[in-house]
Amino acid sequence: MKSIYFRNFATTALMVMMSFLMVGFAFVFLGRDFIISSHRDSMEESAEVVSLMVLTKFDTGIYSEQTVNSILRSAEVRVLLNGASLLSGNDIIVTNSDGLVVSCCDPPGSCPHMSLTVDEGTISLLRDGGTLSVTGDLNGIYSTMRYIVGEEIDPGGGQEPIGYVFMSTDSSRIIGAWQTFIWVFFFVSLAVLSLALIMSLVTSKRLAKPLDEMASAARKFAHGDFSVRVTQEEGTDELASLTAAFNNMADSLERSEQMRNEFIANVSHELKTPMTTIAGFADGILDGTIPKEQEEKYLTTIADETRRLSRLVRQMLDLSRMQSKGSDLTRRRDFDVNELIISTLLNFETRAEEKELDVDLQLPEVHMLVTADPDAITQVLYNLLDNAIKFADRGSTLTVSLWKETSKAYVSVKDCGATIPPDDLPLIFDRFHKSDRSRSLDRDGVGLGLYLVKNILDAHNEDIAVTSRDGVTEFVFTLRLAAKQKSEKPKQEKQKPEKSRAEKPQEADGGKKSRK
Repeated sequence: MKSIYFRNFATTALMVMMSFLMVGFAFVFLGRDFIISSHRDSMEESAEVVSLMVLTKFDTGIYSEQTVNSILRSAEVRVLLNGASLLSGNDIIVTNSDGLVVSCCDPPGSCPHMSLTVDEGTISLLRDGGTLSVTGDLNGIYSTMRYIVGEEIDPGGGQEPIGYVFMSTDSSRIIGAWQTFIWVFFFVSLAVLSLALIMSLVTSKRLAKPLDEMASAARKFAHGDFSVRVTQEEGTDELASLTAAFNNMADSLERSEQMRNEFIANVSHELKTPMTTIAGFADGILDGTIPKEQEEKYLTTIADETRRLSRLVRQMLDLSRMQSKGSDLTRRRDFDVNELIISTLLNFETRAEEKELDVDLQLPEVHMLVTADPDAITQVLYNLLDNAIKFADRGSTLTVSLWKETSKAYVSVKDCGATIPPDDLPLIFDRFHKSDRSRSLDRDGVGLGLYLVKNILDAHNEDIAVTSRDGVTEFVFTLRLAAKQKSEKPKQEKQKPEKSRAEKPQEADGGKKSRK
């Protein structure tokens, strides 16, 4: 099993076990010495206290050996030793200066150590150092190996010690305490290790589950199924962010796939009709089905359909470029939107005159600088004017307005014609959308004009809105005002557009009723 679930669990378990093993070895090798050392320190302190308490039974002065032995054997000293033994849990004996055991903590008559003598070597070590700490049996006084500490009963004043206190404990007692400590550590370690392993199992499973789901979903994506989603993790950690990002990616892929399928279907539909028309008329001319006197008429139709195909291909290329690169920030600059409106409007002079349109140009200021890509905004305005003139009633008014509010400039293109059906308004910026009415009024359109407009303005982070009621349709879009403006003078006029040599931008497409 080589899943991330198993690897993460195994790694965590191994690290926890190694940590406890290292700590365990440290306790095994260092804990024993620590316990023995701590117990000996406690015994030394207790022995010193007992020595001082025994010394209080002697008055100042010099005592004979017989007197010293008599005081050390007294019941008062035995009671003192018995109490100290009970408090400390250690065995206590007292010897005279020659090492003869004269008193102990046991009741009178039951002390097995009475009249025994501590070896001279031990007494010499104690006399030289003042204290003693050894492991042994005091030359046979004890029947088992014991930890022993010794302390002088020193009257001071330059006198020799009048006796010695020996405090001991069975070594098995200290070892037993150490073993108890080891067992406690073992069970605590086992409990902590078990808890750590359980937590590792839960954590590993939580980490592996969404990754497994994402791997499964990715395999389905590879086979074209973009409907699958992974379970959204709660919280704000990296795993929750990853699952959210994966689902967002899946949504984007699904939308892209849907758009691609719709695009292919729509393009196929748009190409099918003109190509069928071209092929049918061309075959009719070639095989003589169409009379000679009508060939020019059908050749004109073929030319019109060919130009429509050319416009479709050109606008599809524009869309692809816009969607792949967006609005090039390096091409954005400050420019006068008044001049752009006038120059673009002049390109429609002939078409406006053919429909006898009255152009109402409302420019409140001589100059109004905005920041954008001028070529892209020219395309936006051209597409909107193309739609407006195409669907305006003959002899009606075409109104182009400009105003500003706060940091935005607002451009309006308004015409008088048929009202866009309310059901079509939310769809007019969709690719290839054309209502039934627009298909009858605009047979040359391919339904990409307003879609291109929306993409350009979206790339600029600008807005566009449309209203259509009572035969008046108005498109309004925004542009960001430049930080620095030229001097402003009022200007408002109603005019027919003048002749212009301005180069006509790429021809937009789309019906206003589909407004493409």
